[in-house]
Amino acid sequence: MTIAEANEPIATGIKVIIAETGLKNLHVAKKAGFTPQELSDMFNGRRLIKACDIPKFAHVLGVKTDDIYAAGRKGGR
Repeated sequence: MTIAEANEPIATGIKVIIAETGLKNLHVAKKAGFTPQELSDMFNGRRLIKACDIPKFAHVLGVKTDDIYAAGRKGGR
């Protein structure tokens, strides 16, 4: 399994929710404690999204962790 495969559907869910909320990747990355490059690496399969990272993104996006997963599985909420 590649990193990109492991990050799905979480990466997709985060991207979908970012798009729906109109937030910028830069804002989400910084508020979640990551650099914009780290977020890009997560989205592009160069860095693993760890289980402990998901609640950080959920908090910044104002959703539950389950919502991120669900958005990624459906391609939208």
